[in-house]
Amino acid sequence: MYALALTLRRYLVMTLVVIGLVFSLGACAGGGQPAASAPVAEAPVVAAAPAKVNTKIAPADYQAQFGAGADHLLLDVRTPEEFNSGHIAGAVNISVDQLAQRLSEVPQDKPVVLYCRSGNRSGQAAQILDQAGYTQIYDLGGIVTWQQQGFPVE
Repeated sequence: MYALALTLRRYLVMTLVVIGLVFSLGACAGGGQPAASAPVAEAPVVAAAPAKVNTKIAPADYQAQFGAGADHLLLDVRTPEEFNSGHIAGAVNISVDQLAQRLSEVPQDKPVVLYCRSGNRSGQAAQILDQAGYTQIYDLGGIVTWQQQGFPVE
């Protein structure tokens, strides 16, 4: 834990140094003065697209938010063999390899909660759904963490 904190601190310090250098070099290149007053064309105002939601959610938070019967789709993106070896109650299985071809089975009008074994494939699935226009995506991560935190599988 200490090593991780030390590594993060070093990364932060290096990032701040690089940012400082970039600003310093920019000021030196321009003589520290703004450019001569040339006419500046105003950029057209463009409405921002609605933000998409791709949120990591912890097992306890999932239980609190969706465990009481809230309408959502719990999607296990592991292989059918992995799914059959144990899954979270109520989950539907569509492997990440088939997700793009089976989007018609994933409703867009309610939250979609994704999980896999360790969290890698659920992240890939979240990207697929995001690119397909889904806006309520929650990444539960891996069933391994789910089980380590004492939650049941069937």
